[in-house]
Amino acid sequence: MKLQIDNQVYSIEIERKRGNKNTYIRVKKDMTIKVTTNYFTSDKSIAKLIEENTNKIKKMLDSQKIKNENNTGFFYLGKKYDIVYVEYCDISFGESKVFLNKKMNIDDWYKKQAKVIFKDHLDQIYHRFSKRIPYPDLKIRKMTTRWGVCNVKTKTITLNLELMKRDLKYLDYVIVHELSHLIYANHSTKFWSLVEENMPDYKKYRKEMKEF
Repeated sequence: MKLQIDNQVYSIEIERKRGNKNTYIRVKKDMTIKVTTNYFTSDKSIAKLIEENTNKIKKMLDSQKIKNENNTGFFYLGKKYDIVYVEYCDISFGESKVFLNKKMNIDDWYKKQAKVIFKDHLDQIYHRFSKRIPYPDLKIRKMTTRWGVCNVKTKTITLNLELMKRDLKYLDYVIVHELSHLIYANHSTKFWSLVEENMPDYKKYRKEMKEF
């Protein structure tokens, strides 16, 4: 099954799952339109659903294009660099280029930088946080679905290594978000009020991060 939008043809992947009551449409990273439904939904019904939701699918495709652009190439602290592969060093930055050794483990390099930068920003935000909270343990790891995680029981916050690619204002927002969970272990109105108290522009940053 295919869908043509603005002279561009997109593949439609259908996955039928046992127990699925509803039909869901999403766009994958490779720009494939994926339909998840149950075994009793006919191809005809799916085609009709696609046709009825073409405008919504177009918005989803446009959004995924932006995400792909924001994740293609080399990013460091919010700036995109063109990659030039070299053998004489591990990594070196120019004005708009990064000189990178192919043998280098870039995630290890990111993590080395993150241990310093994340800790520094955690310290700064912790000391000016509006509520008294225990100082948390800090963990850093690469995550695919979350920017940060707070374990309230162990007083540990885990920050996504991918934040090293983004402007530091987003790191600060995630830190504020996770520290706020040490007071409210939910996403209640009081929780968001505390986030706003410590970062008035959090809604703007939260919206912008959906494009990454």
